Amino acid sequence: MGLPAAAQIIVSIIPIVGIVMCTVVAFFYLLWSHREKVRLIERGLYESRRIDLDTFCLLAGLLLSSVGAVLSVLFIVVEGATYALLGGLIPLAAGVSFLVFFTLRRNRAGV
Repeated sequence: MGLPAAAQIIVSIIPIVGIVMCTVVAFFYLLWSHREKVRLIERGLYESRRIDLDTFCLLAGLLLSSVGAVLSVLFIVVEGATYALLGGLIPLAAGVSFLVFFTLRRNRAGV
């Protein structure tokens, strides 16, 4: 027995509303952050921050690898080797790529 038509519509609208709201929040965050930086530059108080690429790559690689591994195992157990498995393999591949980049960068820097 399926859901009533109204419930199906509501269930399909919820992700759309979530994506729109996240986009609005991200837009206003970027806008206000930009305005803050402009005002700090005007007053001569702005200090640029350097991004620690090694730490970012290590964190993103670990997070994506672990999420991708868990999703891959879950999809294999639930559905077998189908196209749904890509939902786990894509973040796993991205995470492994970040970790490989981190390792290569570290070895090149001699640290």
